[in-house]
Amino acid sequence: MRRRSRGDGNMPLLEHVLALRKVLVIAAYAVAVGTVIGWFISDQTFAYLASPVTRLKNIMFITTTPMEPMLVKLKVSLSIGVTLALPVILWQIWGFVLPALKQNEKKYLYMIVPSSVLLFLSGAALCFYVVLPMGIKFLLYAGGGTVQSTPFVTKTSYLGFLITFLLTFGLVFQLPIVLLILIRIGVLSPKTLAKKRRWAILIIVILAAIVSPTPDLFTQFLMAGPMYFLFEISIWLGYLVERKREKQLVA
Repeated sequence: MRRRSRGDGNMPLLEHVLALRKVLVIAAYAVAVGTVIGWFISDQTFAYLASPVTRLKNIMFITTTPMEPMLVKLKVSLSIGVTLALPVILWQIWGFVLPALKQNEKKYLYMIVPSSVLLFLSGAALCFYVVLPMGIKFLLYAGGGTVQSTPFVTKTSYLGFLITFLLTFGLVFQLPIVLLILIRIGVLSPKTLAKKRRWAILIIVILAAIVSPTPDLFTQFLMAGPMYFLFEISIWLGYLVERKREKQLVA
């Protein structure tokens, strides 16, 4: 990707808009190609994604409109397309958001983008394999002991719920990347983060309550725990980043 010049801070508004347009166009092409591929494996993919529900007893998927099966297939195909295009999307986003880099600093993109992809997928995997099965079981059966009922779930509602869950966890797992970038450019320091642990816990709990797809405390706790763990990892990695930054400033 063509990098912006060091005079990026003085770039006219029109050039910023054109640069953003280029980012969006490239990302859209990547998603479109991935969506075409996803169309052919969408049925098998949805069957796998629906397993947290289909494994439960007395739970059935229903279709409420004639268009629902086709819409689900399209949404699953698009979701596959976004997943396959994730490296391209994150490369474009980080390349646009980060300040213009010196020639010897461009290598950081080659570390940030793979790390960002890995963290996003790790967050989505934790959500799908750990949080989602427990969360769905809790939500579907909570309060159902007094009056017997058979839960029915539409494919559309489940897919929307699932995508929201996966996206939220994937974005939350970007926390170390954001903190390390702020440390690298001198906005934060690991010592400051370490001293503010109590405030960090409070902020993480509040953030988990805000961004959690469901209002129950169980899901919020399962989100806040990994967030704090990532915060601690960011502190220790931050010391390494800060030490390297100080050596470069001295040199």
